[in-house]
Amino acid sequence: MALDDVPSIWHTPSMLEAIARNNAGAVVRLARLAAGLTQGELGTATGYTAASISRMERGKQPMRDMVLLRRIAEVLGIPPRLLGLASRHTSSRAYESVPLSPGPATRVAGTLPSGEEGEDPVRRRKLLAGLATTAATTVLGTAPASAGPTLSGLEDLLLHRDGPTSGVEPTSHSVAAALAASRREFGACRYDALARALPARIALAQALGRQGAAEQSATTVAELYNTASRLCIKLGEDGLAAVTADRALTAALSGAGALTIAEAHRMVSSSWRRQGHYVRATDVAVTAAQQLAADRTVPEIERLSVQGNLYATAAYTAAKRGDRHTAKELITEAEATATRLGHEGQSGGTAFFGHSQVLLHRISISHLLGDAGQAIEHARRVDVRQLPNPERQARYWIDVARSFEQWSKPDRCYRALLAAEEAAPQEVRRGSVRTMATGLMRHDRGLPGIRAFANRVGALV
Repeated sequence: MALDDVPSIWHTPSMLEAIARNNAGAVVRLARLAAGLTQGELGTATGYTAASISRMERGKQPMRDMVLLRRIAEVLGIPPRLLGLASRHTSSRAYESVPLSPGPATRVAGTLPSGEEGEDPVRRRKLLAGLATTAATTVLGTAPASAGPTLSGLEDLLLHRDGPTSGVEPTSHSVAAALAASRREFGACRYDALARALPARIALAQALGRQGAAEQSATTVAELYNTASRLCIKLGEDGLAAVTADRALTAALSGAGALTIAEAHRMVSSSWRRQGHYVRATDVAVTAAQQLAADRTVPEIERLSVQGNLYATAAYTAAKRGDRHTAKELITEAEATATRLGHEGQSGGTAFFGHSQVLLHRISISHLLGDAGQAIEHARRVDVRQLPNPERQARYWIDVARSFEQWSKPDRCYRALLAAEEAAPQEVRRGSVRTMATGLMRHDRGLPGIRAFANRVGALV
């Protein structure tokens, strides 16, 4: 039997049915099984968790991240068009005959497609070899990335409501100092220190409320939970982020001011977005911005700062769901707010906003909408030195890297990632960076040090 006569996964009844129904999750699952990979192994190869891969395959998590989809397509050999992607040039022609609109297919109940149990053992060995990390330290001569920040203390606080005692007297001064320290640690990307300290600081602010300082307690608890939500999002803990965002809004509504309430709504919006509820997330942010615009009880500079961030967040969310028109309208509204503000402003030490923040969002939005060249043009207008802290600087470089990756410029993508690492080492230990690093290792001959970088960010762990 000739090699071309071997039955292909792409012509099995189950695969033909998945293609006919445009069920990308089922296509991924069948291709993964045919390659002999577990969900965990595919997750490692693409920079995602096994749980995320499972949700994608079951249709519980939207598959709209073009970079991730392309990575999955490359790892599993899936024709890009079956995942809604534009095809790239490839030296392999093995799947050019896969139908775009196959005819009716008969599903054989209770059976797996032929070839799923080890169709290509050589391919599996190659894939697993790319995932192996047993001798990484010896080969690379550098220590692998350390374990990420633990959120167990925050989880205990959310479960039991009572956080650990810090031994600090709950006074107006000590609570304000705790909030300021949390903001500094987040801005400096000291996520490990922040994760350790947050539970006791939240408990301290709660204790202040029991002593009668209800307004300061409500405001500080809400702002600390807002910070906790940002931290959870950074670490990819979307479930925890949803809970902390809810706690922030609950605390804010119990006695905090309009600015704190609006910022809590922004975190709720971000949480909804992370769970794939894009329309609801956009509506939460826009409604909060409109309500704040009508409130004249707060200083205009702080009001405009928070309002502008809400519009920018909503614009990013609209772009995330592929709604180009709404994203453009909302980022234009954010730009108009920045013009009214007239300079880089902030509210409460966290809501930095101005034209540079609008530009940062324009980079992200252009990338999400597939306009890599436009994203880089926006990036060239940003003076990185003027960004307020290492967290914003590192986020800028990571978005630049994403855009260069989308533009198929691996050398510039790598340089941008190195700049992000220089600005904030802990910021690059994120799933999106690990995904890019995994892809860049294919160009290791032209990118000196890429394997060591991948090891540092956890892509080889």
